[in-house]
Amino acid sequence: MIIIGEKINGSIPSVAEAIAKRDAEFIKARAIAQTEAGATYIDCCASVPEAQEVETLHWMIDCIQEVTDLPISVDSPSPAVLTEAYKFCKRPGIFNSVSGEGSKIDTIFPIMAQPENKGWEVIALLSDDTGIPKNAADRLKVFDKIMAKAKEYGISPSRLHIDPLVEMLCTSENGIETNTEVIRSVREQYPSIHITAAISNISFNLPVRKLINYGFLVLAMNAGLDSAIMDPTNRDMLGLVYSTEALLGLDDYCMEYIGAYREGLIGPVKK
Repeated sequence: MIIIGEKINGSIPSVAEAIAKRDAEFIKARAIAQTEAGATYIDCCASVPEAQEVETLHWMIDCIQEVTDLPISVDSPSPAVLTEAYKFCKRPGIFNSVSGEGSKIDTIFPIMAQPENKGWEVIALLSDDTGIPKNAADRLKVFDKIMAKAKEYGISPSRLHIDPLVEMLCTSENGIETNTEVIRSVREQYPSIHITAAISNISFNLPVRKLINYGFLVLAMNAGLDSAIMDPTNRDMLGLVYSTEALLGLDDYCMEYIGAYREGLIGPVKK
């Protein structure tokens, strides 16, 4: 499972406070914790007004890169910001994100097509100028358009992380059926593609949110999810990742699961 650590995001009040105060040690501590917990990427989102975003992301990215070599998921809704902020990264990471909305794809995909940027990947949301499609069939139409653009720019499916767009369970009419239908269809069409989701989105406005998050993670992985935006320092959540991969036959002889336990990433905290 590709784990995109979600804990450096200005939408989190404590992170917003650290950004406002330019508290570098706070940002560094979160980067270190996620690295030690086994994250694959560190997401970096400023959540400040766009006029301040590039400068703020520059500071945040510098803080992260001082303490970890993990690649960064540069997170902004603005393609103009992404085109500047990715340059601060010392190694290829993830553009987070594009969608079928406006000119986002035609701004980011040409950058990814440049030979020097071949290592960069991208999260692609299945929404367009009409918003988030209400059913799986319409989301898959957006997906088809994104894949046509990827082919046009010579971007292989393995560089894409498709986000089926997880909405609140409490307002859903069919649970996660739309998401699992999209995930299965995408996986069947493109075995090498990545499929990601912001796990905690599913549980907004519900009590004991972690229980909903855990259930969704397992069901989504069963459908074909192989990438997740999540908190890697949540040992129970991380344990579910390793155990579900083993149960799905994705971990030969459970060696990854056993290794994670021996490294102290999952299970009771060893004293």
